[in-house]
Amino acid sequence: MKLHEVKEILHAEVIYGEEMLDIDVSSGFGCDLISDSLCFSRPDCLLITGLTNVQIVRVADMVEARAIMFVRGKRPGEDVIQLAKENRIPLLVTKRFLFESCGILYQQGLHSS
Repeated sequence: MKLHEVKEILHAEVIYGEEMLDIDVSSGFGCDLISDSLCFSRPDCLLITGLTNVQIVRVADMVEARAIMFVRGKRPGEDVIQLAKENRIPLLVTKRFLFESCGILYQQGLHSS
């Protein structure tokens, strides 16, 4: 699924990476735990989370996630946005809850990583 499709489906806002919305995400992984994100997410996934600290960008980089979707309308600080820019990881935010976001994307064909 293209990232611009994810954006439309979840009525998300792009925080960083508008020019990268044509990239494909092969799966989705929703979690609010750094340890589970490290253990269970897979390369090329969309990382869906309510965590807004710099560690989530580092995790995304380590697991080779294609983008991060912040849920519940949570917005990261400038330090997180700057690190995402350095690693070229698009950041999006939706007002939907984690469970709801994962369910909607699953119904639209994006499966678990």
